[in-house]
Amino acid sequence: MLMLTKDNITQELLSRLKKGDHAAFEEIFERYSKPLFQFSLSYLKSKEAAEDIVQEVFIKIWKNRREIKTDTSFQSYLFTIALNSVRKYFNKISRLHELRHDILINFFRLKPEFDDRSDYQVLLDKLDELIRQMPEKRREVFIKKKIEEKSLKEISEELNITTKTVEYHISEAMKFLKKEFEKFQVQGLVFFHLFIR
Repeated sequence: MLMLTKDNITQELLSRLKKGDHAAFEEIFERYSKPLFQFSLSYLKSKEAAEDIVQEVFIKIWKNRREIKTDTSFQSYLFTIALNSVRKYFNKISRLHELRHDILINFFRLKPEFDDRSDYQVLLDKLDELIRQMPEKRREVFIKKKIEEKSLKEISEELNITTKTVEYHISEAMKFLKKEFEKFQVQGLVFFHLFIR
């Protein structure tokens, strides 16, 4: 990782940034965006996710520019924000996997048996595929409720629809998933008996 010293950025540049100077902000971006990208990429192993982290860091820098201290290491400040954003990203991904896991469990009777399934990733992929097949509005409602864990009222307000409509979409989405997973399991058993056993 490219390391920068405190001398690489002057107090004068930070002072300009604190006053809302866009040129100073752009210069700071030019100096630090690549090292921050490489730092984030080393953790996330995804260019797109690393780019999102860099964008998030600089959005925070601009929003909080008036509170930036000029007598401490600006580099440390930047990388601390980046590291916190990386942690939040991992927490979000972990929670997303947990929620997808919970959705799948709804379609299987016994959790221990489900956890021992060798085709767990196949089932996760199937879930993602089925969610993509839903009508746009239903998919949006389902994701907001089951993945983002938003309340009926929040979804209703965000999408400008009634809570009854939200409930309807969630109910229909769950019926669709249940039906498709039942078919998927039968197909899987047929394949198992014909080609594996």
